[in-house]
Amino acid sequence: MRGFLASSSGVPPLTLRSIGAACAAVLALAQAPPASASMSGAGSGGAVPGSTRSLPLAPLSREGVPGAVPEQGLRRTGLGRFALLGVVWEDPGAELRGRVRVRTRSAVTGKWTGWQDVEAHADQGADPGTAERSARRVRGATAPLWVGASDGVDVRVRAEKTGGRSALPPGLRLELVDPGGDTGETAGEAPAAGAPAGEPPRTALDTEAAIAASGANADIAAFGTTEIPELDRPATEREMTRLQGPSRGKPYIGPRPKIVTRRGWGADESLREHGFVYTKKIKAAFVHHTASGNKYTCAQAPSVIRGIYRYHVKSMGWRDIGYNFLVDKCGRLYEGRAGGVAKAVFGAHTLGFNTDSMGVAVIGSYGTTQPPGAAETAVARLAAWKLGLYGADPRAKTYLTSGGGSGNLYPKGKKVRLNVLSGHRDGYATECPGKRLYAKLGTARTGAARYQGR
Repeated sequence: MRGFLASSSGVPPLTLRSIGAACAAVLALAQAPPASASMSGAGSGGAVPGSTRSLPLAPLSREGVPGAVPEQGLRRTGLGRFALLGVVWEDPGAELRGRVRVRTRSAVTGKWTGWQDVEAHADQGADPGTAERSARRVRGATAPLWVGASDGVDVRVRAEKTGGRSALPPGLRLELVDPGGDTGETAGEAPAAGAPAGEPPRTALDTEAAIAASGANADIAAFGTTEIPELDRPATEREMTRLQGPSRGKPYIGPRPKIVTRRGWGADESLREHGFVYTKKIKAAFVHHTASGNKYTCAQAPSVIRGIYRYHVKSMGWRDIGYNFLVDKCGRLYEGRAGGVAKAVFGAHTLGFNTDSMGVAVIGSYGTTQPPGAAETAVARLAAWKLGLYGADPRAKTYLTSGGGSGNLYPKGKKVRLNVLSGHRDGYATECPGKRLYAKLGTARTGAARYQGR
């Protein structure tokens, strides 16, 4: 794609428009008021809101007793506020074979919840052999669980017996995440599918990383915007021609959907590693669920994303949030990993298959819960547009080369034939994206192809 892609280790080429937009933005920053301390992002001269507290788990079972099943946990009250949690351990290649259960105390009512299960495997990640996967700070982890504003926690991690043996991975720690900003505990649902869910916390554009993140979208949206507007199909085709040059044939591309930018959901750009990493093209899209539970409102979705982002970076040790896009239960689309929504950003969503693919996660858990129709439509619309930019038919098959890794269904180097629009479980031993959401992928493929005009 001429003038549009970058190498896997480079930075996307600058255009006159993006350079001009960046210069104009820098001038605007000189006149912009500083972000207040209550807003998510790197504030001007103030403390960065949001935090992560890491607490070691303690043995609960008697060590050395024959036949005893290892169990660890802790119970703490009087903690500062947090709204998302998970359990991490030292070795990212080790599996937690067991059950993780938590209950939390509401910071609003002071009441304890019932016990909830935490999905034991955060079964996505950077590909083996990449700098992100090889970083010394990368850890194994459960999926994150959204619990809402809380100030007390009770957690139990119990090993399961496998072949007469049972063990827990070393270095178990509980991560308590405050996403920063207003978590919207008293907010109601968004008024309609895709409708704005209130004003998200503003991210200050006064750092190099924040300017770069916004500038990565400058070819298709105003610099510093909180939302990339939707386009109809003719306007999308004109944009495609402007970015890539005239097409030799009919451009099968869906209308560009509305996308909330990282600034729109309040990403603290100081958390992630600077710079962007790209793959060559987008041949496939993998659909996920976040497995973070369904007890959030659409107004809380930006807070949930900020929590997942902080968990992926600070707790799990990734360079940025793993997904390229996220979708909330009202069908609102969000930019995930930084680097530009129209570009081939290298993610950490499907271990072994991140090359030449993108990952989109529906916020929630959809093993037994039916995914909302608005979210299904959003996935189809996103696939129609983004896959269309790279000439991919959502109904077709494609080949990806496996990068291997623990949990991958295919050995490293094997060329695997996959659906262009696949579920996470198609390449990895996982339940993701949940039985109910996975069952909807056929409909999503048909819908995405229809949006492309096929």
